[in-house]
Amino acid sequence: MTAWLLTLATAYLLGSIPFGYLLVRFLRQEDVRAVGSGNIGATNVARAGGTTLGLLTLLCDVLKGYLSVFIAIRVAPPVAHGPSALAITAAVTAVIGHIFPIWLRFRGGKGVATALGVFLSLVPMVALASFGVFAVIVLLTRYVSLGSILAAASIPLLAFLLQHPHSPALFLGLSIIALLTIVKHHANIVRLLHGTENRLGSKKSPQLAATGPDSPDPKANA
Repeated sequence: MTAWLLTLATAYLLGSIPFGYLLVRFLRQEDVRAVGSGNIGATNVARAGGTTLGLLTLLCDVLKGYLSVFIAIRVAPPVAHGPSALAITAAVTAVIGHIFPIWLRFRGGKGVATALGVFLSLVPMVALASFGVFAVIVLLTRYVSLGSILAAASIPLLAFLLQHPHSPALFLGLSIIALLTIVKHHANIVRLLHGTENRLGSKKSPQLAATGPDSPDPKANA
């Protein structure tokens, strides 16, 4: 029980590190939550601090998810039917940490990059396949949000197709992570349905650019 508690606490704390916020704060002396969508994820960091900071945020968010599961796997190695229950739970906990970080009053990002990290550590083939889904959708539509949503939705199906033997616990854990990231995109889904979602490379509206982290503005993006 102690090992479980320590491992899950580590997963949550790693997942909750707001790299996007910290990088923009220390390197540009700005609050990324007061720029663009107000989100701390890589997309908004790139908007606030440039492509390099955005890519660095993406890498750090992926890495913290990967490490969270990597540590859990060392504590509880895979079993005959797949990853251990501890590793699966740590994966979910890390994503929850990113979405609800204690350091930012439980107001974090959408969990896509951190989810990719935990998938790479937990089910690498599924992670690569889902990234392929993301890339194809973005190339075809230029909607990053749609790519993220469909990639997340594809995870349980890809796990069913690619992971053998099948593990009900793994399927449940992956489904929870997918659902969390999709729910966090609820505003994007509304805009996609109404045809008002911004495409990759399009200019943001002035109203969105002025939106702060505490604004109820429905334009909040990934």
